[in-house]
Amino acid sequence: MIKWIVILLIIAAAASLLGMPALAGAAATGARILIGIVLIIFLLVMLGVLAVA
Repeated sequence: MIKWIVILLIIAAAASLLGMPALAGAAATGARILIGIVLIIFLLVMLGVLAVA
């Protein structure tokens, strides 16, 4: 999933440099959503590990 985040951020940066704000915004929003999902999964895993120990 982190691979997709990096790809979307690269697309957003390239689209921004080329003057395509709609594409840049869509890619950045997609990356932002995936980052949120990754953080939630990470926190759930960490809480699960801490609860077992």
